[in-house]
Amino acid sequence: MTAMSKLVSVKQTAEILNKNDKYLILTHSHPDGDTLGSGFGLCSALRSLGKKANVICSDEIPEKFRYLTVEGNEEFEVETVISVDVADQKLLGSLKEKYAESVLLSIDHHATNTGFAENLYLEGDSAAATECVYNVIKELGVKITPFIATCLYTGLATDTGCFKFSNTTPRTHIYAAELMAAGADYNEINRVMFEVKSQARIEMERQVLNGIEYICDGRCAIVTVTQEMIRETGCDSSDMDGIAAMSRTIEGVSIGVTVREKSDGRWKVSLRTFEPYDASAIASDFGGGGHIRAAGCEFGCSLEEVKTQLKAKITEVLEG
Repeated sequence: MTAMSKLVSVKQTAEILNKNDKYLILTHSHPDGDTLGSGFGLCSALRSLGKKANVICSDEIPEKFRYLTVEGNEEFEVETVISVDVADQKLLGSLKEKYAESVLLSIDHHATNTGFAENLYLEGDSAAATECVYNVIKELGVKITPFIATCLYTGLATDTGCFKFSNTTPRTHIYAAELMAAGADYNEINRVMFEVKSQARIEMERQVLNGIEYICDGRCAIVTVTQEMIRETGCDSSDMDGIAAMSRTIEGVSIGVTVREKSDGRWKVSLRTFEPYDASAIASDFGGGGHIRAAGCEFGCSLEEVKTQLKAKITEVLEG
């Protein structure tokens, strides 16, 4: 993290939110359950305090997360900009140019946060940004409604792989239990997020597994997803959730890599690791970041060059 932001406590964060009005809440591009759950949960909490608030994203919200948006948008002139679960302003996508320099407050759980906002409430040991938002909402004294609970539980469940990933802590389980008690629709969330797969997703998994590569005696698995594969299978963005975690399930694999072609021709790389390997350290060598067990970066070169660079670095890590 850079020294640009002023680090603030949960109490100071609540004071900022109480002091200001008419909020625009920014989520990261290629939205997941954590950024959307954080955004819409906080939005609902702010509205309950009589404030104006909306959530926006540079990309279309996947169909399976539409239940988080039921409260809709309000009409007002924005005065205060917040970001949630956004570690770097470049993750704002097309919203970056307009809003990146005017973010008053960032609420995040990424230790690699670049400090682009004026104020930063950072809990680097939290499993999800929704843990941070939950702290803030409680500090604000807002009642946790079933809708807010559903939003926050969604972030907890999706960022922990249904509480299976190593970022899950005792506090994560405590918060999940509290949100369940507050009315979170946990059964349906877990079913939709972790059990239901479209036929397009099943076909994509078949193609991905068919083209898997191993290096370092099988300790690293690399899977590739091209735009051609996306067209052939008919997958949309929500179908792609979880593809990056597939390599984690292979026996003997310590580092899993997913290389996915974006619509603009660039390559998005997702890294998943087991102890003692640090995914964020690998990603940072290529201008990316994230968490110890899950991180990412992007490349603008050819697929062959992407893999050459990744294989060299990962070989160095695994055999060094």
